[in-house]
Amino acid sequence: MEAELPLVLDQQSRVPLAAQLVARLREAILEGTLRPEHSLPASRRLAAGLGVSRGVVVRAYEQLAGEGYLESRGSGGTRVAVRSDGRGMVPESLQAGSGTEQTAAIDLTPGRPSGTPFQDRDWRAAWRQAVAEPVEVELPDALGTPALRTAVADHLAASRGLTVSADDIIITAGTSDALHLAVATLRAQADRPRVLMEDPGYPTARRVLSAAGAAVETLPVAVDGPQAAQLASVDPRPDAILVTPSHQYPLGGRMPVQERLALLAWAEANGALILEDDYDSEFRHRRMPLPALASLPSSAEVVLVGTFSKSLSPWLRCGYLVVRGTSGQRLKNTRRDLGSPVPGVLQSALANYITGGGLARHIARARRQYSHRRALLLDRLGGREDLQLAALDGGLHAVIRLQPDIPAARLAEEALALGVRVVPLGSYFFGRTPENGLVIGYGAPTDLQLAAALDVITGILDRMAESAA
Repeated sequence: MEAELPLVLDQQSRVPLAAQLVARLREAILEGTLRPEHSLPASRRLAAGLGVSRGVVVRAYEQLAGEGYLESRGSGGTRVAVRSDGRGMVPESLQAGSGTEQTAAIDLTPGRPSGTPFQDRDWRAAWRQAVAEPVEVELPDALGTPALRTAVADHLAASRGLTVSADDIIITAGTSDALHLAVATLRAQADRPRVLMEDPGYPTARRVLSAAGAAVETLPVAVDGPQAAQLASVDPRPDAILVTPSHQYPLGGRMPVQERLALLAWAEANGALILEDDYDSEFRHRRMPLPALASLPSSAEVVLVGTFSKSLSPWLRCGYLVVRGTSGQRLKNTRRDLGSPVPGVLQSALANYITGGGLARHIARARRQYSHRRALLLDRLGGREDLQLAALDGGLHAVIRLQPDIPAARLAEEALALGVRVVPLGSYFFGRTPENGLVIGYGAPTDLQLAAALDVITGILDRMAESAA
């Protein structure tokens, strides 16, 4: 049943029209005027009725969908997702406080993006186009289909300012495959190549590198990553170093330009390969991204590791490498020996999605969603004196640093018992004393789920503070 909406917007107000529409629709849902059995008018029709552009309605629908009030069903329209009594906003297991060790009603594990791209018409159209193409009788090119390699090169030029050609791109089955490929290539020169990585850092990367045959060593880093003085003291030299200069994982800093140049100089002098993990550079909330290491003038060998796991979904298992020089040719040779791990139909669909503008539109929508959830985190936790928020300049997660008398592991255990999964910051440390805190992923949950989870976390914090007093 389509709702009849008696909405009035003030064209003279300083409040943006999209924000006014969001407020009117949210109020109608919370008052019970709009209920889950109601579908909303198509964006063009509502825009015409209100005398506004369609973009105003689209932005309002997107924000409310991100908050959890609405559900977009593609060609099936947009429907109300919650009732005025709040049911549907928070899972019943969380309302009852009956979460278990095995399951969590709200999962705040970092690295999980919004699932909205698979609901939009661009994505569906890209797949329809891919499956309508003639079925190939040959395996996909080991380096990736020409269409996807070209699309990725064009996307990087627009989003990262990287001047690359399709020939510089290798399509991978995500970051793990990319790291495995890098180690397989390095093993042609050293049976057990030494790979240096940041501490704290990405635990999966450490496991993959080790499983692929690398000797993994860690370098203690601060929020902005490795510093020149640290690198100068590394002995013996590593064969490669894995860094996250755009958004240190998980601490959230970014490597200053002078340190980037120092890293390149060190790598060139020592013959070390730089693996630059650019995992979520599309999502910056305050500052413009600094140039990728791969774009800076240097003779150092740099491989940019990119993925669609954060911009789209880990479910795709698809990413890319930007390669040049001698290391680039060696990586290509290894990939040709191993063959392509990414199905051709997926590559075709992704190429269609990127070239048709679907990826750019999705990233713009996702930025708005993530920015709103970041603001929610700041609103709920920013004023507390018993914690410190960090890593909020970009990406899909935040770091909550806790006081020594509030053990992160205990807080995470109590939150899970109430249906909220969070990850202790200490799980990202390898060979040094871990810091006390939590890593909160805010990409996948809706705004309402995130708000409910933060209520649980703040409730536990209050109880633990009272116990410690």
